[in-house]
This record gives sequence, C-alpha cells and structure tokens, in this order.
Amino acid sequence: MRVLVVDDSKTMRNIVKGVLGTIGATAVEEASDGQDALSRVDAFNPDLILLDWNMPVMDGITFVKSYRGAKKTTPIIMVTTEAEKTRVIEAIQAGVNNYAVKPFTPESLSKIIETTMAKVAAKKAA
Repeated sequence: MRVLVVDDSKTMRNIVKGVLGTIGATAVEEASDGQDALSRVDAFNPDLILLDWNMPVMDGITFVKSYRGAKKTTPIIMVTTEAEKTRVIEAIQAGVNNYAVKPFTPESLSKIIETTMAKVAAKKAA
C-alpha cells in the first residue's frame, strides 16, 4: 500500500509512518501542507492519503475540496485535533472517507485505516 502523509508536524509524520510500517505500507511519501501534497500526489499515486486539517499555506479541507474537485477518488482519512461534530460533518461532506482524532493510539489508527480500505475495496467490488 502506498500512502501519502500530509501534516505540517515532522514529529506527527514520523509517528504516522511508524504505524504504517506495522501494517505493511510499501511506500510512504510525506508532504508538509496541502499545496505540497497537491504537487506530489499525482506522481506518487497513493492508495491512501492521511491528512491533517490545520496546516499553513493550504489546510487539509482546502486540499480535499481541490482534490475531489479534480475527480480524484483515492481514499482520504482526516487525522486531526478537530473533533467538533460540525468539523467532522464538514470534512465528510468535502469528501473524506474517514476521520481520526489526535491523539490516537497506533492500534486505533491502524483500525481506522483497515476499516477504510475494506470499505473502499467492497465498494469497488460491488
């Protein structure tokens, strides 16, 4: 599985990469904000995008709207401290497939990734 990790925190990207290593990610690309992610995503062609909401230059929700606006269907999991119900709804309406709230445990993030990828696979098979 190829995963694009988008977060302005290098520490958080490293934590997420550690979790991805335990679930068999074959390649991980990092981006420090939404604009950086947009410039890398097509060449990298990820199977999954893990995306922070609050970042400089371009935030996560703007990235989602831009990416989905280009008819891209790669699964996106918003990984953020934004836990308010209105924010979760906004992200889902913009096109994220799932939502993980920081701080998370490696087990909870792994479960969210597995659940999301299983739903996407089931949808493709239907």
